[in-house]
Amino acid sequence: MERFTAALKQVPAAKRWRKPAVATGTGSAARYLDGGYGVGKTHLLAAAWHEAPAPKAYLTFAELAGIIGFLGMEQAIAAFSPHRLLCIDEFELDDIAQTLMTVTFLRAVIAAGVKVVATSNSLPDRLGEGRFAADDFTREIAAIASHFEVVRIDGPDYRAKARVEADPFTAGEVDNVLRALVDGGAAASDDEFTGLVAHLGVVPPVQVAAALEGLDAVVIRGLAPLDNQGAALLFVHLIDEIYDSGLTFVASGCPVTDLFPASYRRGGYRKKYGRCESRLAALLGEARVAARS
Repeated sequence: MERFTAALKQVPAAKRWRKPAVATGTGSAARYLDGGYGVGKTHLLAAAWHEAPAPKAYLTFAELAGIIGFLGMEQAIAAFSPHRLLCIDEFELDDIAQTLMTVTFLRAVIAAGVKVVATSNSLPDRLGEGRFAADDFTREIAAIASHFEVVRIDGPDYRAKARVEADPFTAGEVDNVLRALVDGGAAASDDEFTGLVAHLGVVPPVQVAAALEGLDAVVIRGLAPLDNQGAALLFVHLIDEIYDSGLTFVASGCPVTDLFPASYRRGGYRKKYGRCESRLAALLGEARVAARS
């Protein structure tokens, strides 16, 4: 990754814009960081973004899909084409429309000379597996995979050590922690789980990160099992944004392992739920350790 980002510094931006690179499909234009939960993929992605020269962009795949939907394909390509580096966290295909959109977008920006780094829990040629009739779109998925050189990141989930502290807070503990946060000058939200999940249903995913701006902590009361997969996926996205923003997270209610039905964790979105459980455990564990200090 150091060599990959170092190469970006060797080509002056103005010269590169005058003569766009041509995508060869060899994978040299992009890196795909594949691995399990908590092995450091997102940290490597963030490090690459910090190391690379501007102009550059860092966003989740869900945010990218939201931006393309909001701007339209043509304007989105025009907006990202001048960038030297595009970092995409949690790259995944959830449906057919996303697949076709991703093929068009990647082909255009990589042809314009943009280098891409993505993280994912699924290999590029297995994107969309179990979610839609991916076999009918093997050509499109292969076209996406052809741009990337896969870098396998192995190791244990470093967040696992936090799970011993990952039990939700009691209602009284939440009150105490929230009081301490506010008394310490922190800006904190305080929401009931049921109402928050309902609200997520009317907030475009691309705006979730903006809704968290200005906060230091997020408090959710009454975590409960989610029996609607659409709501569950929206909650997963919220936790991803909270985790990426480095916010303190405090919650009461059911254990993390009871949030998602077993059938969800065996289905096509199982890796999303696994990542969410891992991140929730880490967030709650860190908050409990901080509350004792």
